[in-house]
Amino acid sequence: MTFLHGIAASNGIAIAKAYRLVEPDLSFEKKTIEEPTTEVERFRKALMQSNTELEGIRDRAKVDLGADKAAIFEAHLLVLNDPELTGPIEDKIKSENVNAEAALKETADMFVLMFEQMDNEYMRERAADIRDVTKRVLSHLLDVEIVNPSMIAEEVIIVAEDLTPSDTAGLNRQFVKGFTTNIGGRTSHSAIMARSLEIPAVVGTKTATEEIHNGDLVIVDGLKGEVHINPTPELVEQYRKISKEFEAQKAEWAKLVNEKTVSADGHHVELAANIGTPNDLKGVIANGGEAVGLYRTEFLYMGREQLPTEEEQFEAYKAVLEGMEGKPVVVRTLDIGGDKELPYLELPKEMNPFLGFRAIRLCLEEQGIFRTQLRALLRASIYGNLKIMFPMIATLDEFRDAKAILEEEKQKLLSEGQKVADKIELGIMVEIPSTAILADQFAKEVDFFSIGTNDLIQYTMAADRMNQRVSYLYQPYSPSILRLVKMVIDAAHAEGKWAGMCGEMAGDEIAIPVLLGLGLDEFSMSATSILKARSLIRKLNKADMEKLTQKVLNMQTTSQVIEAVKNATN
Repeated sequence: MTFLHGIAASNGIAIAKAYRLVEPDLSFEKKTIEEPTTEVERFRKALMQSNTELEGIRDRAKVDLGADKAAIFEAHLLVLNDPELTGPIEDKIKSENVNAEAALKETADMFVLMFEQMDNEYMRERAADIRDVTKRVLSHLLDVEIVNPSMIAEEVIIVAEDLTPSDTAGLNRQFVKGFTTNIGGRTSHSAIMARSLEIPAVVGTKTATEEIHNGDLVIVDGLKGEVHINPTPELVEQYRKISKEFEAQKAEWAKLVNEKTVSADGHHVELAANIGTPNDLKGVIANGGEAVGLYRTEFLYMGREQLPTEEEQFEAYKAVLEGMEGKPVVVRTLDIGGDKELPYLELPKEMNPFLGFRAIRLCLEEQGIFRTQLRALLRASIYGNLKIMFPMIATLDEFRDAKAILEEEKQKLLSEGQKVADKIELGIMVEIPSTAILADQFAKEVDFFSIGTNDLIQYTMAADRMNQRVSYLYQPYSPSILRLVKMVIDAAHAEGKWAGMCGEMAGDEIAIPVLLGLGLDEFSMSATSILKARSLIRKLNKADMEKLTQKVLNMQTTSQVIEAVKNATN
């Protein structure tokens, strides 16, 4: 039995067989062959295998993911069966006496280069289809399996170097019971999505893909941050007991599902949920969410080959607003960049994407994308209690420009006879230190603040939250961070506005007492954290937490803050 230690990213216990989600080794040597006819037959066999495989994936995608996702595989089938591609490959095998792998790769690379240089966007997109099809055929020639997490049909634990947001969003919760990765942290997007999906996760193990093989029995302990490989029957039984105890604790918290979030001395705060798709609403309602504090709209744009249309977006926003039945829904406009990429936008590579062309910066330049989203949001506004939030705001001019564009689109819709809600609150995410410092001025113009601590912490500490070597600097309880949070909350209250928090810190049991003392109005977190947070807040006296907060703001280190909170709440 092998044991790995990592970061507990999503609570719970998972026990299942390992499913390694790693890039296959498709390397090969170019060879001269003596029987080109035999080699052509080997190539045709790989084509047939790929065709059968793609048809199966397409059919399952239609049922599980919808016709729009299945269309991707229809396009791949068209490429696979195109004689304009397969003919030259066979000709190359025969004329140059080369192996099928070399003929396939060299011919495909020629077509990819040709398509990428075309002016027509549709034709440029075909380059990606050719790459994917080539990879699939090559895998059959080399007898190497290509994994596809969305097509998993048995209970497994995913093992990967890392998971992209779109990978995680595509996981089928019915079969994927948990995951573990080599890299990542508690605030990485894969970890956040794991909490939304309510599946246990341990990230940052460093060697999971080296130590774990396909089919190994694995225990993911998302409570302690441990991974056990091929455990003894005794340990499996012990963990089944721990899992039952955790479920029993969750059942106790579930009794608070219809209760308001009120401190022991009667102070009410709002517990909201962070979501990525309309499907996440089930978890919000099941966990007693009083609002949606962050709707990450970028997931509408991911896992597809082109931008979502205005109508597609409208339907998604409408579904969330209606589903919340009048409760507040804070929608963050498109936040792409950093570790969230859209391949079809073909944005330039940047040395430091987290500090680069992303979020509101991208939207103010690519106004066509931004205006389409704003129109969809405005049209949906009549179906619920919509609040719109702009991400990555660094200056007042950015907020004013974004607000002006929104107002322009609102007037266009009204002139077209479309209905728009009379009052839509406009806010910003406070995730850049300069914005927190100038919060008193922003508060005069915005309707609310939502503090995005995931980025605010990394920017304040100058430490990439995805970099394990500097992970010790990711300190949500640092007095410097707490002082910035206080500045934002105080600035909002001075202007009669409300302040929320949508970073992972909002659901942290050490941070919650301090945030309550600071006067935070809305705590937005993963839906699965809401009931635990509600249970904690009901035991806290706000007046006592205010006294605690006065102490910790004058402390020097994170460890001092942690100790003070534990002493005050135990």
